[in-house]
Amino acid sequence: MVNAIIGGLIIGLAVSIMLLFNGRVTGISGILGGIIAPKKNDFDWRLAFFIGLLSGGALLFYLKPEQFVNLSQASTVDYIIAGFLVGFGTLLGNGCTSGHGVCGISRLSIRSILSTLTFIGFGVLSVLIYKSLRGEL
Repeated sequence: MVNAIIGGLIIGLAVSIMLLFNGRVTGISGILGGIIAPKKNDFDWRLAFFIGLLSGGALLFYLKPEQFVNLSQASTVDYIIAGFLVGFGTLLGNGCTSGHGVCGISRLSIRSILSTLTFIGFGVLSVLIYKSLRGEL
């Protein structure tokens, strides 16, 4: 529980710094979208952020590989399908959970609150359908 609290504090600090110093909401899908389709004078900070995100994960994998043990019964195909569904949902929802859930809710954005509730609700529904189809329910 302490690790979750520390992680939450770090995420809150990071998104606050992004908003204060860059005037931007820390939505990962929007940051990645700006790397794929760059706009003038907007590429460098996005790339640096994304490299930092990947580097942090790589460093954690190096230091604590036990945190990456996959205990699910999901196959690689399941993960690929899930990735495409998340990407589609991000486009459909005009943002991702980091943008809406972390940044939007903290700004009391009604749109973000509704989006986050929708993400969570359909996430629960997806798990129930997936487990049902696999006979795990």
